Amino acid sequence: MHAENESGTNATDPTDTTGPAVPDLGPAARRVARLLDGITDDHLSAPTPCPEYAVRDLLQHLVGLTAAFRDAAEKRLGPSTATDPGSAGPGPLAEDWRHRLPRQLGELVTAWHRPEAWEGQTQAGGVTLPGQVAGVVALNELVVHGWDLARATGQEYTADEESARACVELMAPADPSGTEGLFGPVVDVPDGAPVLDRVIGLSGRSPSWTPPAMG
Repeated sequence: MHAENESGTNATDPTDTTGPAVPDLGPAARRVARLLDGITDDHLSAPTPCPEYAVRDLLQHLVGLTAAFRDAAEKRLGPSTATDPGSAGPGPLAEDWRHRLPRQLGELVTAWHRPEAWEGQTQAGGVTLPGQVAGVVALNELVVHGWDLARATGQEYTADEESARACVELMAPADPSGTEGLFGPVVDVPDGAPVLDRVIGLSGRSPSWTPPAMG
C-alpha cells in the first residue's frame, strides 16, 4: 500500500506485507518540528492549553516522550519507557532542545516505520501495552501536543486526515455517556466540526482555546 506524504512523494506503508495498515507518524512529527522555528525565548514562560505546563514544560515533555516512544518502538525498555511522565513532571528544559527535539522526532519516525515496532508487546510511561497501541499513542501525543504548542505560540496548525482519525479512534470512549477523555473531561464539539477539533475535544481541551490576555 502506498500513500502520498506531505512532500508529494509516495511513502510505503511499513506493514504492507505483515498485516493491517498502521498510521505514519511522519506528517505529525514534521509539523511539530516546523513549529520549533517559530518559538522564541520569550515564548518559553507562556501558558499552554495544558493547565500545569508553560511552553518550556511542554517542550521538555516532548523531549521525553519522543525518546520514550522511540525506545518503545525499538523494544529497548529501560528508564525512558518505565517512567510515568506524570509522576514528577517534565523537569527543566534541556539546554540543547532546539537540536535534540528535531533529531529525536526524526528517530521516532524512523523507529515506527519498522514493521516490527508494531508487533508484540512493549512499554511506555511505565505501562506494558501492544506495539500496535503504543504507536497510535505516540501519534496522538504528537498531534495533540503539536496543537498545544501552536496555540500557545500563536502559530497555525493542521493535522492530516489519517492522523486525526487514528487519534479519534484511540480516544473515543467505549461508553458514549462517559465524560473522561485521555487527558481530562471530554469537551463537546459541534456536529460537523473538523476532525482535528474532535481530537482536541476528546483530549479534554477546548478547540477555541487562546492564551489569556496579558496585562
